[in-house]
Amino acid sequence: MTAVFQIDELPAVGNWLHERELDLPTQECILRRVAGADGRSKAFINGAPATLVDCAAVGALLVDIHSQHAHQSLLRRASQRALLDATAGATGLAAEVAQASAQWHTLATELEQKTGQSAADTARFDLLTYQVSELDTLDLGAEELQSLEAQQKQLHNADFLIDSAGQAQEHCEQQLEQLVRTRQLVSDERHEGATMNNIREMLETAEIQLQEAQSELIRYTDQLDRDPGQLQWVTDRLEQVYDLARKHRVMPEELTQRHAQLKVELETLNAGPDQLNQLEKDLEIAQSTWSKTAKKLTAKRKKAAKQLIGHVSTTLTRLAMERCDFQVVLTQRPEDTPDPAGAEQVEFLISTNPGSAPGSLAKIASGGELSRISLALQVAAAESATAPTMIFDEVDVGIGGGVAEVVGELLNQLSQRVQVLCVTHLAQVACKGLNHLQVSKTGDAAAVFTEVNMLETEARVEEIARMQGGLTITESTRAHAREMLNLH
Repeated sequence: MTAVFQIDELPAVGNWLHERELDLPTQECILRRVAGADGRSKAFINGAPATLVDCAAVGALLVDIHSQHAHQSLLRRASQRALLDATAGATGLAAEVAQASAQWHTLATELEQKTGQSAADTARFDLLTYQVSELDTLDLGAEELQSLEAQQKQLHNADFLIDSAGQAQEHCEQQLEQLVRTRQLVSDERHEGATMNNIREMLETAEIQLQEAQSELIRYTDQLDRDPGQLQWVTDRLEQVYDLARKHRVMPEELTQRHAQLKVELETLNAGPDQLNQLEKDLEIAQSTWSKTAKKLTAKRKKAAKQLIGHVSTTLTRLAMERCDFQVVLTQRPEDTPDPAGAEQVEFLISTNPGSAPGSLAKIASGGELSRISLALQVAAAESATAPTMIFDEVDVGIGGGVAEVVGELLNQLSQRVQVLCVTHLAQVACKGLNHLQVSKTGDAAAVFTEVNMLETEARVEEIARMQGGLTITESTRAHAREMLNLH
């Protein structure tokens, strides 16, 4: 199934296609859907595979469908509001109002949550302030713990280390004296040959290394200190570290990392008041944005309401409901909470009897009256529609006689501006169309086929006569059918 639309004068459709790189140089929009034998289907837009969602989106810009059940949806205030906005050409503005309301509600919820957390955050802030201050006072360096533990071990064993190092120096001195005598024994010129040369070199090297070891022992001993005061300070310092580590339930070597984590959390909580202030400012901006947009929408709605009342009233008069009093009522909402539907409630009211108070469509209008009111509203809305094609699916249900002829005239009037397709069982409506397509079903128990045939002049006379007179068609009904078509 393929549908081809000319979009020369439809910039919204052209922009939609261009944004998705689906536009054609021929200024056409071709929608195609292929159904397989397995029940699956594929959709295409200008030859490119597309989702059903995209097809529905572009379809809404191309075709406006008015169904036979539209009068039921018009009983709902949301549908009435949407129809008024469409009449006002404010559908996009209404969407901006809804978006501004959603933004306000999101910020309000976040502010409420942040405010509810403030008491708990205050207690946590106080605790973190104390803990961070305690760790700041400790001021433990990154490598200090290892250095303190090494110092404590050295100071604790100072006596042993000094004594043993001193003895080692004495042994080195003794060994050096023996090594000198040994070198003298092998230095005689009578000891010749490569072997003795190697021995003399090894003894010389050993003497040098022993001298270096002795020097290192002297330096090592010089840095050793029997300082009880320093040992006590190091021990106390380590006790502070160990105590805080136990307090924070971490290993001593993890204390500096814990300190950094607590400082980050404290800085985050400290920014809490600033965040609340910013949220309050953002909420005020969102409120102002909604208010300004809603006021623009209200102005458009008020203007469109007057136009809609006049248009619907005129149409209802033509539909033999001249005594009806149709009203569009805008009721102001509280301004403290931005509503996604705008600053006012929209409701259609009707009075079908002179002197009676207008009431809601559901309570006042009968089934037949509601069908005609619905048609009048749809015709009024269609005047502001931007879709180039409009489909009316049995909107004339419950209507007959002269009123049906008026319905046909109204649809014919609309067809001067847009393409109108109307599904009808009324001859008075069908005869007002420029073209007549007959839809019929044929088949057997195995399969059913739907056929659509374009009716020429005589075939159209026959169909109009059938729609009037039923199965038995006489010359009289044919003559009446020709008369109806000639009147058109």
